[in-house]
Amino acid sequence: MDKIALDLGFIQIYWYSIFILIGVFVGSTIIYREIKRQKINEAFFINLIFYTVIFGLIGARLYYVLFSADLNQYLANPISILEIWKGGLAIHGGILFGLIFIIFYTHKYKVKTLKTLDIIAPGLLIGQAIGRWGNFFNQEAHGAEMTYEAIKNLGLPDGIVEGMHFYDEGKYAYWQPTFLYESIWNLFGFIALLMIRRYKYLKTGQLTGFYLMWYSFGRFFIEGMRTDSLMLGPLRIAQVVSIVLFIVGLLLFIFSKKGSRFENLYKEEQKDEIKF
Repeated sequence: MDKIALDLGFIQIYWYSIFILIGVFVGSTIIYREIKRQKINEAFFINLIFYTVIFGLIGARLYYVLFSADLNQYLANPISILEIWKGGLAIHGGILFGLIFIIFYTHKYKVKTLKTLDIIAPGLLIGQAIGRWGNFFNQEAHGAEMTYEAIKNLGLPDGIVEGMHFYDEGKYAYWQPTFLYESIWNLFGFIALLMIRRYKYLKTGQLTGFYLMWYSFGRFFIEGMRTDSLMLGPLRIAQVVSIVLFIVGLLLFIFSKKGSRFENLYKEEQKDEIKF
């Protein structure tokens, strides 16, 4: 499978980059539709999304490089750190840097941070689901070696089966498509978020809490199947972070329920254009 979608000679466009951009576009569209539905200030969110994506990409790359086994190679050739189109983005780093910017931006304009995160959560999760397909074309984020019969028994289309046959770890083999497991898990989570969002008495913060729990639960187990995990000593760093984020999400979901059923509602009417 060719990792390059288009070779113009002076520039090469990778499938990885295309799927990242598609994920950003679809996720941003979902967010934009929600702010239109709630009649929230559009300029605020357009600027927020633009800068959050930039900071998220920077964070995802720095996080990957920092915990990568190839850290010394990156330090020896710093320009390679910029080559994100070749792969090497860690979503947890993107979430961390994106969250830091969102907290800064919402405090600057005196906007509710949790309400902002609730609006973003579904778009972020569908963006992650789409972005994982970049790993498929980059032949990364896979699990252990499988036999042809075992991967065929998963009932996958022939294109995916053959796409999971490539050279890695010193040999050609079929590899477990853990990228696909996470993409499907995120897709179901996105659907669940849309359904939960329809609940009349949903409290501010609960969508964010559910997102953290759903994604972290699935990522913890899927990460255990992968062969290319970022490590922190003997620990898979993504599993450690997933445990922390799951607990944060659970606490957020529980404590958001405090007060009467009519207080702190996600769908409360907006009293002005900015301070929602």
